[in-house]
Amino acid sequence: MTEPIIVFDHVSKTFDLHRGRSRSFQELLVNFGRWRQSRIQDDLHALQDISFTIERGATVGFIGANGAGKSTLLKLIAGILEPDSGKVTVNGRVGALLELGAGFHPDLTGRENVYLNASIMGLSRREVDRRFAEIVAFSELERFIDVPVKNYSSGMQVRLGFAVATAFNPDILLVDEVLAVGDQAFQSRCLKRIGEIQQTGTTIVFVSHELNTIRQNCKRVIWIDAGDLRCDGAPPHVIGEYLKLVWGRQDGDDSDSSGTSDIGKRWGSGEARIERVELLDEYDRPVNSFRTWDFFKVRMWYVASNLVKSPAFGIGLYDEDGERLNGPNSTWAGTPVPEIYGRGYVDYVVEHLPLLSGRYDLTVAIYDESITQPYDHWHRMLRFTVTHGDIDWQDGIVYIPHRWECISEPVQL
Repeated sequence: MTEPIIVFDHVSKTFDLHRGRSRSFQELLVNFGRWRQSRIQDDLHALQDISFTIERGATVGFIGANGAGKSTLLKLIAGILEPDSGKVTVNGRVGALLELGAGFHPDLTGRENVYLNASIMGLSRREVDRRFAEIVAFSELERFIDVPVKNYSSGMQVRLGFAVATAFNPDILLVDEVLAVGDQAFQSRCLKRIGEIQQTGTTIVFVSHELNTIRQNCKRVIWIDAGDLRCDGAPPHVIGEYLKLVWGRQDGDDSDSSGTSDIGKRWGSGEARIERVELLDEYDRPVNSFRTWDFFKVRMWYVASNLVKSPAFGIGLYDEDGERLNGPNSTWAGTPVPEIYGRGYVDYVVEHLPLLSGRYDLTVAIYDESITQPYDHWHRMLRFTVTHGDIDWQDGIVYIPHRWECISEPVQL
């Protein structure tokens, strides 16, 4: 069995957020009791008793809300921070792309920063000379490589940082949220480069709010929530559990046992809003009752006063008791919406509605591309009915096409 490349053994890290400083000895005495109490209250427990191992060659994604402790965890792997308790073991050379501009000296040129960062990674000048042209070409900074980094845009800094971090095939590559700063074309090239690095056996650790990126590139996901390791496993399971909590926190905890008090609730940041919703049949006629296996269309009319890039349109289907049956969205379905501006509509189409007889509630929503920030979430805003169609009678909620087979064999008496 190979030795794990990263081991966290009951690791904790706490930051002191106390800002007050006594300006005199007399003030110190007066404020001593209050200072001790505020110190306790101002402690931020970034990580609390975290344990996990990562095998060599694995690609692991870390997800969680802002402030959950993900970036702190990467800094511990990179050796930028030391744990307060527990032990972090890293068995390999680390290439890190953590924070915008991290490791760059603003007064040095791009060229000088390439050599500086490479030397920090333990590389010789000869090695850098051999790969320098490739680094500059990947970053597309040929015209600016001798300009001080302080004059670079955020996207230029990210391009150069990624080019350096990935040029020398580190044993471990750490990638934080900074890739989101680059444009779409550069992000695509980065992901292609990461795929190439995966083939070399490099261990890759992702931190991202882009759940699709995590899902597509990682075979294992670890969810960090308020400093605790909440879930660890396959991407569909861990991401699903994370989204349940996200949606649950947005819904609030004031629903009664019947699940009716959340009907009609609405929330979101408002960059885009859903003006109205229509349920349509196959001839685009408004209807509110369907038969099992009918054509079913949800038309969401939206308005966006400013350009909104890569929105995710989604629906949720609930039974009348509030149990969630299904929750698709345009992004996960592989039919992304590039951008919206002004007014328009998006259709969700089901050729054959598989719901059995009953009453059902519809949720409609517009989220950002990562499916974490709602622009407009209109919860259980419309009720429709389904009646029995031209199918066999069945019990339950969902119609599953099927057939029965009975095989008889002669019995020897």
